Amino acid sequence: MAISGALHLDGLADCADAWVGGQGDRERTLSIMKDPRSGPVAVAVLVVVLLLKFAALVALIEAGHGMWLLLAPWIARCAMPLLFMTTPYVRANGLGAALAANLPGAMMTRVLLLNAAVLVLLFGAAGGVGLLVAGFVLLVLRRAMIRRIAGMTGDTAGAVLELIECGVLVALAI
Repeated sequence: MAISGALHLDGLADCADAWVGGQGDRERTLSIMKDPRSGPVAVAVLVVVLLLKFAALVALIEAGHGMWLLLAPWIARCAMPLLFMTTPYVRANGLGAALAANLPGAMMTRVLLLNAAVLVLLFGAAGGVGLLVAGFVLLVLRRAMIRRIAGMTGDTAGAVLELIECGVLVALAI
Protein backbone atom coordinates (compact mmCIF):
# COMPACT_ATOMS: atom_id res chain seq x y z
CA MET A 1 0.00 0.00 0.00
CA ALA A 2 2.92 2.31 0.62
CA ILE A 3 3.96 2.06 -3.04
CA SER A 4 0.54 2.19 -4.70
CA GLY A 5 -1.17 4.54 -2.24
CA ALA A 6 -3.90 1.89 -1.87
CA LEU A 7 -5.08 2.81 -5.38
CA HIS A 8 -6.27 -0.74 -6.10
CA LEU A 9 -8.12 -0.98 -2.79
CA ASP A 10 -9.79 2.33 -3.61
CA GLY A 11 -10.94 0.84 -6.92
CA LEU A 12 -12.35 -2.18 -5.11
CA ALA A 13 -14.20 0.07 -2.65
CA ASP A 14 -15.60 2.25 -5.43
CA CYS A 15 -16.77 -0.81 -7.37
CA ALA A 16 -18.39 -2.38 -4.31
CA ASP A 17 -20.44 0.76 -3.70
CA ALA A 18 -21.25 1.17 -7.39
CA TRP A 19 -22.30 -2.42 -8.00
CA VAL A 20 -24.78 -2.34 -5.12
CA GLY A 21 -25.85 1.30 -5.38
CA GLY A 22 -25.98 1.32 -9.17
CA GLN A 23 -28.87 -1.16 -9.10
CA GLY A 24 -28.01 -2.50 -12.54
CA ASP A 25 -27.98 0.90 -14.25
CA ARG A 26 -24.83 1.68 -16.27
CA GLU A 27 -24.78 5.47 -15.83
CA ARG A 28 -25.62 5.29 -12.13
CA THR A 29 -22.89 2.69 -11.60
CA LEU A 30 -20.30 4.86 -13.38
CA SER A 31 -21.42 7.93 -11.43
CA ILE A 32 -21.09 6.18 -8.07
CA MET A 33 -17.59 4.99 -8.99
CA LYS A 34 -16.53 8.63 -9.42
CA ASP A 35 -17.85 9.63 -5.97
CA PRO A 36 -14.85 9.99 -3.61
CA ARG A 37 -16.87 8.93 -0.56
CA SER A 38 -17.01 5.32 0.60
CA GLY A 39 -20.28 3.82 1.78
CA PRO A 40 -20.91 0.90 4.13
CA VAL A 41 -20.73 -1.66 1.31
CA ALA A 42 -17.24 -0.44 0.38
CA VAL A 43 -16.07 -0.65 3.98
CA ALA A 44 -17.53 -4.13 4.45
CA VAL A 45 -15.95 -5.45 1.24
CA LEU A 46 -12.55 -3.99 2.13
CA VAL A 47 -12.68 -5.54 5.61
CA VAL A 48 -13.64 -8.97 4.25
CA VAL A 49 -11.01 -8.94 1.48
CA LEU A 50 -8.22 -7.75 3.78
CA LEU A 51 -9.15 -10.32 6.45
CA LEU A 52 -9.19 -13.11 3.86
CA LYS A 53 -5.78 -12.02 2.59
CA PHE A 54 -4.37 -11.84 6.11
CA ALA A 55 -5.71 -15.28 7.05
CA ALA A 56 -4.31 -16.78 3.84
CA LEU A 57 -0.92 -15.12 4.39
CA VAL A 58 -0.72 -16.53 7.92
CA ALA A 59 -1.79 -20.00 6.76
CA LEU A 60 0.78 -20.06 3.96
CA ILE A 61 3.61 -18.92 6.24
CA GLU A 62 2.65 -21.42 8.96
CA ALA A 63 2.57 -24.21 6.35
CA GLY A 64 6.11 -23.33 5.27
CA HIS A 65 5.06 -21.91 1.91
CA GLY A 66 6.33 -18.38 2.39
CA MET A 67 7.70 -18.24 -1.15
CA TRP A 68 4.18 -18.74 -2.48
CA LEU A 69 3.36 -15.25 -1.19
CA LEU A 70 5.09 -13.93 -4.31
CA LEU A 71 2.54 -15.64 -6.56
CA ALA A 72 -0.59 -13.59 -5.80
CA PRO A 73 0.75 -10.10 -6.52
CA TRP A 74 2.77 -11.36 -9.49
CA ILE A 75 -0.18 -13.14 -11.11
CA ALA A 76 -2.64 -10.33 -10.33
CA ARG A 77 -0.40 -7.77 -11.97
CA CYS A 78 0.09 -10.01 -15.00
CA ALA A 79 -3.69 -10.13 -15.36
CA MET A 80 -3.91 -6.36 -15.79
CA PRO A 81 -2.50 -6.17 -19.34
CA LEU A 82 -4.73 -9.09 -20.31
CA LEU A 83 -7.75 -7.23 -18.95
CA PHE A 84 -6.76 -4.05 -20.81
CA MET A 85 -6.14 -5.96 -24.07
CA THR A 86 -9.49 -7.76 -24.01
CA THR A 87 -11.93 -5.28 -22.48
CA PRO A 88 -13.14 -1.92 -23.83
CA TYR A 89 -12.20 1.07 -21.69
CA VAL A 90 -15.33 3.14 -21.05
CA ARG A 91 -13.93 6.47 -19.82
CA ALA A 92 -12.22 8.58 -22.48
CA ASN A 93 -10.11 10.51 -19.97
CA GLY A 94 -9.71 8.02 -17.12
CA LEU A 95 -6.36 7.00 -15.62
CA GLY A 96 -6.15 3.90 -17.78
CA ALA A 97 -7.40 5.38 -21.06
CA ALA A 98 -3.90 6.07 -22.41
CA LEU A 99 -2.71 2.62 -21.38
CA ALA A 100 -5.71 0.94 -22.98
CA ALA A 101 -5.19 2.86 -26.22
CA ASN A 102 -1.44 2.23 -26.51
CA LEU A 103 -0.80 -1.23 -25.09
CA PRO A 104 1.39 -3.21 -27.53
CA GLY A 105 -0.76 -6.34 -27.83
CA ALA A 106 1.57 -8.78 -29.60
CA MET A 107 4.55 -8.02 -27.38
CA MET A 108 2.40 -8.08 -24.24
CA THR A 109 1.00 -11.49 -25.20
CA ARG A 110 4.55 -12.86 -25.41
CA VAL A 111 5.44 -11.29 -22.05
CA LEU A 112 2.35 -12.82 -20.43
CA LEU A 113 3.08 -16.28 -21.85
CA LEU A 114 6.69 -16.04 -20.65
CA ASN A 115 5.49 -15.02 -17.18
CA ALA A 116 3.08 -17.97 -17.06
CA ALA A 117 5.86 -20.38 -18.02
CA VAL A 118 8.24 -18.92 -15.42
CA LEU A 119 5.55 -19.09 -12.73
CA VAL A 120 4.95 -22.78 -13.39
CA LEU A 121 8.69 -23.55 -13.65
CA LEU A 122 9.49 -21.76 -10.38
CA PHE A 123 6.44 -22.74 -8.34
CA GLY A 124 5.21 -25.95 -9.98
CA ALA A 125 1.63 -26.90 -9.24
CA ALA A 126 1.16 -23.85 -7.00
CA GLY A 127 1.95 -21.62 -9.98
CA GLY A 128 -0.51 -23.55 -12.13
CA VAL A 129 -3.23 -23.33 -9.48
CA GLY A 130 -2.62 -19.61 -9.12
CA LEU A 131 -2.92 -19.08 -12.87
CA LEU A 132 -6.14 -21.12 -13.07
CA VAL A 133 -7.75 -19.27 -10.17
CA ALA A 134 -6.69 -15.92 -11.62
CA GLY A 135 -8.08 -16.85 -15.02
CA PHE A 136 -11.40 -17.87 -13.50
CA VAL A 137 -11.70 -14.70 -11.40
CA LEU A 138 -10.74 -12.55 -14.39
CA LEU A 139 -13.33 -14.18 -16.65
CA VAL A 140 -16.15 -13.88 -14.11
CA LEU A 141 -15.40 -10.25 -13.27
CA ARG A 142 -14.81 -9.25 -16.90
CA ARG A 143 -18.17 -10.72 -17.85
CA ALA A 144 -19.88 -8.79 -15.05
CA MET A 145 -18.18 -5.54 -16.12
CA ILE A 146 -19.20 -5.94 -19.74
CA ARG A 147 -22.79 -6.69 -18.76
CA ARG A 148 -23.04 -3.78 -16.33
CA ILE A 149 -20.99 -0.96 -17.85
CA ALA A 150 -20.03 -2.31 -21.31
CA GLY A 151 -16.33 -2.44 -20.45
CA MET A 152 -13.90 -1.45 -17.74
CA THR A 153 -12.58 1.57 -15.84
CA GLY A 154 -9.52 2.14 -13.69
CA ASP A 155 -11.65 1.35 -10.64
CA THR A 156 -12.75 -1.98 -12.06
CA ALA A 157 -9.12 -2.80 -12.93
CA GLY A 158 -8.14 -2.13 -9.31
CA ALA A 159 -11.00 -4.30 -8.08
CA VAL A 160 -9.99 -7.13 -10.41
CA LEU A 161 -6.38 -6.94 -9.20
CA GLU A 162 -7.39 -7.06 -5.53
CA LEU A 163 -9.89 -9.89 -6.03
CA ILE A 164 -7.42 -11.97 -8.05
CA GLU A 165 -4.80 -11.52 -5.31
CA CYS A 166 -7.34 -12.57 -2.70
CA GLY A 167 -8.57 -15.54 -4.71
CA VAL A 168 -5.07 -16.82 -5.43
CA LEU A 169 -3.98 -16.48 -1.79
CA VAL A 170 -7.08 -18.24 -0.47
CA ALA A 171 -6.80 -21.04 -3.05
CA LEU A 172 -3.15 -21.64 -2.20
CA ALA A 173 -3.89 -21.58 1.54
CA ILE A 174 -6.57 -24.25 1.15
